[in-house]
Amino acid sequence: MIKKDKGAWAWVPVLYFTQGLPYVMVVTVSVIMYKKLGISNADIGLYTSWLYLPWVLKPLWSPFVDLKSTKRKWFLAMQFFIALALLGVGLTLPTSIFFTTTLACFWMAAFASATNDIASDGYYMLGLSEKKQSFFVGMRSTFYRLAMVTGEGLIVILAGYLETKYGDSTKAWSITMIAAASLMLTLTIANFFTAPKYENEEKNSIDKPQSFGAILGSFFKKPNIGIALAFILTYRLGESQLVKMAAPFMLDEVAEGGLAFSTEKLGTLFGTVGVIMLSIGGILGGILISRDGLKKWMLPMLLSLNIPNILYAILAVTKTTSIIAVTATVAFEKFGYGFGFAAFLMYLIYIAEGKSKTSHYAIATGFMALGMMLPGMISGYMQEWLGYGGFFIWVVIAALPALILLKYIEYPAEYGKKSNSDNA
Repeated sequence: MIKKDKGAWAWVPVLYFTQGLPYVMVVTVSVIMYKKLGISNADIGLYTSWLYLPWVLKPLWSPFVDLKSTKRKWFLAMQFFIALALLGVGLTLPTSIFFTTTLACFWMAAFASATNDIASDGYYMLGLSEKKQSFFVGMRSTFYRLAMVTGEGLIVILAGYLETKYGDSTKAWSITMIAAASLMLTLTIANFFTAPKYENEEKNSIDKPQSFGAILGSFFKKPNIGIALAFILTYRLGESQLVKMAAPFMLDEVAEGGLAFSTEKLGTLFGTVGVIMLSIGGILGGILISRDGLKKWMLPMLLSLNIPNILYAILAVTKTTSIIAVTATVAFEKFGYGFGFAAFLMYLIYIAEGKSKTSHYAIATGFMALGMMLPGMISGYMQEWLGYGGFFIWVVIAALPALILLKYIEYPAEYGKKSNSDNA
């Protein structure tokens, strides 16, 4: 029998890096790509936010991931499909209908990525003990975010380099997306070799299948689920809008209220300072929750996710293009992102406790995605209406609902805390 927690130091980083990469390609790198290809902010915000829909709807098919095959087979199959979809983006970019064809490929990648999330998260909860789940939440969050920074950083740097080399954004991004597909295929192979086959030995030890209706209904019967869902929907209300317009803000010309950064400069900033600060924030968040429990750190982590947004507002209002000011803003935002997201992940794990953890976690993250999708859809229109200065002030104000709801949500004060016996 394969023991729980076996090989976790190998498979947790690889699995969650692989989970994060397609997400950032679909919802963030696509924004930068479309901006460089001349699509308007309003269309970027609207159409790329629709790509969140598979993550919103994934609870509808999450029970089938429980009922059919193993979670390991599911995530390996979906990761391979994502590689094919990204290849499709790269190959269809040079066509005259690239906006339609690439959105279709991104849509397929999004569907496979959402399914991969269900299987990967179920595998995480099956393969690790509760205490190790809390300990590795920082590692998990960090490598997920490192994948996002790889997309926003290294992959964007590559696109910027190719733009300079060829003087053709379409050709540059086509090559870049093909390279991203190759990276995704490599990660799929890595997961095949690092992820143990827990389910063969621990069949039915967790998440014993129920009917679709029973799984869905039992989630909505959880105590105080209404307040919990409202909190999940609003936790990232500000970030959901900032993430859509941060890259256009940095890429737009100064006359349009932007910072006039090049693609390569933007990627370099996210890929250096972003990586370091994100890693520190994510690891520190997991360690502190493991040491003290979730209750002590929920408010500080919620604040850390939102306070850095004030710096974006200052940049936009003062119209400064100082590299020191911009770098400091990105540094604080990435640290706050990693630190603040650790508490959110742990709360979602708590909401999923009980039978059918995999499906219930998928439902919880589906609501999280809805909280990203709906505000993101209007972000471009809000930016065009308010200008960048007014838009980022609005983003700061958007933190208030979650802060108000925080006093009403309930969870064990020491949830996720590592006991002394776990140190043995």
